[in-house]
Amino acid sequence: MNAKLEPSCYYHYYNRGNNKENLFKEEKNYYYFLGLVKKYLSPIALVYSYCLLPNHFHLVLKIKDKNDLPKKFQTKPLSQAFSNLFNAYAKAINKGYNRTGSLFQTKPKKIKIEDETYLRNLIVYVNTNSSHHKIADFEEYKHSSYQTLISKLPTLLKRESVMELFDNNENFIYCCKIKKIDIMNKEEFLFE
Repeated sequence: MNAKLEPSCYYHYYNRGNNKENLFKEEKNYYYFLGLVKKYLSPIALVYSYCLLPNHFHLVLKIKDKNDLPKKFQTKPLSQAFSNLFNAYAKAINKGYNRTGSLFQTKPKKIKIEDETYLRNLIVYVNTNSSHHKIADFEEYKHSSYQTLISKLPTLLKRESVMELFDNNENFIYCCKIKKIDIMNKEEFLFE
């Protein structure tokens, strides 16, 4: 589950708030977190997808090739960049909301992705996660990568690589919509 980070490999990184507490308390928190992702992770990783929900987050990323990593990460563990991101975010939230203690439930979980089919399914899952949790329709949810991936606007996301995994933009949209239908069909059988 918590595989060692290696160059040129894909990972699913995720975590939730301590005691299921919200990580993102207001709009500005989502943007601040993404700013920290850019600051700390873009030197070492390529982001393929993300979803930030009030009490948890998902990141799908690929660690850069060894030759493309900054020199300091030739000697430091790659996990240091992630640690810096999560520590900076937790300190800001604790200070900004006059709270103490751990913001995150545990250390973030990371799963190494070694199969392209799994990677495609994970990208769909992450981009439709707001629908899965009944927070908002994924097509309208503004704290996931979905809208950016289907747009033409400049982005740091690896949009072209994601679209290549799905053959094209239309097929990516179709796969996400099918996932939404699948979620809705399963809800009919739940007794919650």
